[in-house]
Amino acid sequence: MPENAGDMRSATLKPMLAQLVRELPEGDYIYEPKWDGFRCLAGRDGAGVDLRSRHGRPLGRYFPELTEALARLPSEPWVLDGEILVMVDGAFDFAALMQRLHPAASRVRELSQRTPAIYVAFDLACADGEELLHSPFAERRDRLVGLAGATGAPLFVTPATDDRRVAAAWLAEFRGGGIDGVVAKRRDLEYEPGKRAMLKVKHERTADCVVAGIRVSGDPPEVSALMLGLYDDNGSLEHIGVASGLARRARAALAHELAALVAPLEGHPWEHGFLAAGGPMGRLKGAAGRWMPGMTMDWVPLTPTRVAEVAYTQVDGRRLRHPAKFRRWRPDRDARSCLVDQLDVPASPAGQVLETAS
Repeated sequence: MPENAGDMRSATLKPMLAQLVRELPEGDYIYEPKWDGFRCLAGRDGAGVDLRSRHGRPLGRYFPELTEALARLPSEPWVLDGEILVMVDGAFDFAALMQRLHPAASRVRELSQRTPAIYVAFDLACADGEELLHSPFAERRDRLVGLAGATGAPLFVTPATDDRRVAAAWLAEFRGGGIDGVVAKRRDLEYEPGKRAMLKVKHERTADCVVAGIRVSGDPPEVSALMLGLYDDNGSLEHIGVASGLARRARAALAHELAALVAPLEGHPWEHGFLAAGGPMGRLKGAAGRWMPGMTMDWVPLTPTRVAEVAYTQVDGRRLRHPAKFRRWRPDRDARSCLVDQLDVPASPAGQVLETAS
């Protein structure tokens, strides 16, 4: 790589991050959809294409269709910043994306055909061997479009707009299904590795959930997480995730408050286990995990009468991908009225937003 490019390998560059804000900023900003996939730095320096996760883990072996497509881009060396996504039946599918991280090479090849990935690029840190970290984002965006904007599937350049009204429409319309918010970048923004220099507005939804168990830690015991359930159409209480991040000062008081609801496992809705089928989301910290009799009892059953309102941002199927945030107790709600259809997301045309990319 030419000397003026410095150490611009995708394996060593830290991606620029975004700070969460409540509202779309106004001013000289360029807005983009916030994609819900795997953040990925892609680099080419003569020796082949390298794909790296946000934390520097190699991803190329899992996505051979992307490395092959990216290898056809001209103007190397280059370093792209973007997102890996998988679409199934016209909709983005995070669970299918998780399943692509398979250790067996034969399975990787099979999945690359069955559920091929796409790469949506949204920044350019290096092109033609020229380091672009100190170039304004508007210039980097123009060069990104010139490099990859006309390639077609599986490579895309993310749509972008300087019209805040368009960005607000994205935020309102594309809830879930591959887009979980909007990112705002100042037009003159440099690429600042590892810094939260961008702004992001994310969707937040709430649900009223049955608290059917707790996880405790410490001595004296404190509540570390609330185990959440919702009733399905058959009247079964499905475990859908946890609420954590409880205020430190409230954890011990909560353990005392909920002690009266501690119940034996026998006769509890989760007596025979929960999430027996498992699933790819169980690999994520805080996702609803499998438990079956005979496994370590790492939770305390509660009589399922308490209802809590919780806030969450991402749901896969009918499970929370990350821990929810406790908002308040709902003594006015009957636990039996808390149904799993609260998590249902209407079919989203989020995939169509790529058609507007230029």
